[in-house]
Amino acid sequence: MKARDVRDLTPDEQAAKLAELEKELFNLRIQQTAGQLDKPDRLRAARREIARVKTVMNQAKAAR
Repeated sequence: MKARDVRDLTPDEQAAKLAELEKELFNLRIQQTAGQLDKPDRLRAARREIARVKTVMNQAKAAR
């Protein structure tokens, strides 16, 4: 998801997306620990998506 896509979401949708991504990251870490993670690069992508959503949320907060 691109930053411009995140900006198009409402603040509630952004918070929901963040919660969803954090849950996904948690599950990926569990899979990695168990040795069942098929695509290890998905961990990095999930972390970056979380950072992207948090950045947009903080930018919106600072703009107010």
